[in-house]
Amino acid sequence: MANAASGMAVHDDCKLKFLELKAKRTYRFIVFKIEEKQKQVVVEKLGEPADSYEAFTASLPADECRYAVYDFDFVTNENCQKSRIFFIAWSPDSSKVRSKMIYASSKDRFKRELDGIQVELQATDPTEMGLDVIRSRAN
Repeated sequence: MANAASGMAVHDDCKLKFLELKAKRTYRFIVFKIEEKQKQVVVEKLGEPADSYEAFTASLPADECRYAVYDFDFVTNENCQKSRIFFIAWSPDSSKVRSKMIYASSKDRFKRELDGIQVELQATDPTEMGLDVIRSRAN
C-alpha cells in the first residue's frame, strides 16, 4: 500500500485495475472512492468495455465526490482510431465540504499512482464533463 501525503493510502487493486484498463482495455471506466474509515482509495465500480459514456456518468453519485478514469475512443480528422485516458475528479457542488477537501488534497498523490493518464478534468456538475467536453479535450 502506498501512503498518500494526505494520509490516504491507495489500495493495490486501484493500480492493478488501472493497468488492465490501460494495457488490456479490460474496462471502459473505473470509479474510485475514498474509504475514510480505512483511509484509502478503493475501486468502487468497473465499467465493461461495451459500456457507454452515459453508463459511466450515471455511475457517479450526484452528491458525493469520486475519482474516475475513462478510456475514450475517438476518430481523428485524419480518420485514425485513437483513445485517450481521462482522469476525472468529480466534486459536485452538493457534496459535503469535508469530502471535497479530502478528495482535493488526495488527488495529485492518487493521480501519480496511475501512470498513463493523458487528460485531466475537474467537474462539479455533469455539464463540465459532457461528451462534448471530452471530445474537445481528446484532440
